[in-house]
Amino acid sequence: MKKKYKFLASEAKKLRKHGIDLVVYGEGVQEVNVVAISVEEGHFQEFFDEESYFIYYIVEGKGLFVLDDERVEVKPTDLIVVPPKTRIHYFGTMKMILTVSPAFKEENERHVRFIKKSESPYSSRVE
Repeated sequence: MKKKYKFLASEAKKLRKHGIDLVVYGEGVQEVNVVAISVEEGHFQEFFDEESYFIYYIVEGKGLFVLDDERVEVKPTDLIVVPPKTRIHYFGTMKMILTVSPAFKEENERHVRFIKKSESPYSSRVE
């Protein structure tokens, strides 16, 4: 079987989930996923993963990650490493690269709660 070295955006899975746009590269690679994320306001679902590390590299913009209720401000070139079983959601306008290792498996994701836009420190709207 020939090894695959190059993964194209045109072949990647694209989806919108809880306020973020995702482009998922390397589906089918068990060890790791790489995801391009574009977010305008925030990720409005608090969740955690049972097995995977979520490693976010902030390319552009600024935001606020909430990790097990700890608030972590981010800006370009910051790297956020989220261990398994850590609750996560975030706010802001950002472009990020997310590495998930081992690769994301839907059955390992646990929903905690949906986040109201009014919880965002960047929101001027009231729900």
